[in-house]
Amino acid sequence: MSTPVKIITTEDGSHSLYHEGLQETYHSFHGAYRESIHVFMIYGLDSWLARNPRKYPIRVFEVGFGTGLNAWLTLVWAEQNQIPVLYHTIEPFPLEKEIYSQLNYIEHDHSIWHYHKYYEALHQFPWGEGGPVSEYFNMKKDQATLEEVQLYPSDVVFFDAFAPSKQPELWKKEILEKVVENMRPGGLFTTYCAMGQLKRDLKELGLEVQTLPGPPGKKEMTRGWKNSDR
Repeated sequence: MSTPVKIITTEDGSHSLYHEGLQETYHSFHGAYRESIHVFMIYGLDSWLARNPRKYPIRVFEVGFGTGLNAWLTLVWAEQNQIPVLYHTIEPFPLEKEIYSQLNYIEHDHSIWHYHKYYEALHQFPWGEGGPVSEYFNMKKDQATLEEVQLYPSDVVFFDAFAPSKQPELWKKEILEKVVENMRPGGLFTTYCAMGQLKRDLKELGLEVQTLPGPPGKKEMTRGWKNSDR
């Protein structure tokens, strides 16, 4: 099933996609690349590593493979830091090559251009299988919804679903509970969303919830930590 999308250019010059059915973008129109770095690298992987400097491999679960930007930036992060990452990602409606091959992420940041070959490798990696993509990055891709997928224990959760106003079923407390239950002690949950109901639900599910500065163009975002004794 193809996804009705068109390529757009966000304010930092990086591409994103506009989902015509949902009337929603895959990333912030204020800057797709900057948003991923801010929410998932700086307040995600970097923050987790600061608390757990020698706890490897890092197990990441991503809700929404989408354009593959978060996965690619995580691979680059793993290679640069020489830290093994086990990455589990889900996507019910994968993009076709004619779409993802036109996205400009590998040209956007020339400092990491030499990792360009891995971007297409991530998209071409077989669905339903797991294995190495690079020396420090192993991945499993599931073409499945969050409701039906089997989850594995995770250290870091990238919750990058479409906005609650567009996909409310993915932000229900019972779905969040499934994710939180599979987080390992000391695990981190990070998302661009700053909705009050999300914060309340995560608190009720036992996370230590933090409201943090959002990426450019967005005032706030949300992060949650699972107590190490849970």
